[in-house]
Amino acid sequence: MDSFSIIKDSLPSLLSGLTVTIKLTVISLFFASILGIVFGLLNISKNKVLKSIAVIYIDIIRGTPLIVQAFFIYFAIPSALDIKIGAEFAGCLALSLNAGAYMAEIFRAGIQSLDKGQMEAARSLGLPYSKAMTKVILPQAIKRMTPAIINQFIISLKDTSILSVIGIRELTQSGEIIIASNFKSTQIWGTVAVMYFVIITLLSIVSKRMERNV
Repeated sequence: MDSFSIIKDSLPSLLSGLTVTIKLTVISLFFASILGIVFGLLNISKNKVLKSIAVIYIDIIRGTPLIVQAFFIYFAIPSALDIKIGAEFAGCLALSLNAGAYMAEIFRAGIQSLDKGQMEAARSLGLPYSKAMTKVILPQAIKRMTPAIINQFIISLKDTSILSVIGIRELTQSGEIIIASNFKSTQIWGTVAVMYFVIITLLSIVSKRMERNV
């Protein structure tokens, strides 16, 4: 069987794996954004307790590899609590928590990059802190953070390959399964690499265009 036929026969399975990869990335980044906003705001809070909670979360997540976090959520927690957790749920949770810590730093840096006079001006107009943050500060900060957020999307997309270790049939795992049946590693891994490259290149182009417009 020639290389073209091998790739053609493997394409449906690889595309199915790519769909799972994109789904995991989008879901995880959605929750990571929520975590990022919450812990980013806590990290700039004047309340020492709230700030400490944010710092502990960020330091623990950033200080441990994603693969260890995935193993802990998928194996350790169910074993300790005598419960079952699905692989995709565990993968999404691990990726969300992991990306959330980095998103928190992106939001913190984005907010602190704005002139302090923005908040002071909003408060002088009678806006409470929460409204000043949501109506004045965050919209400006998010515009500046957009390239960094897209970059995190790219990182999370590549990180989904790590989740194959807990049995999620994403793109990398799909490639491994196909190779186990036909032993054509060059053609399959080459196709997998091209699929990752195309998506990541498109996201990089979007990121660069947004960065120029900021």
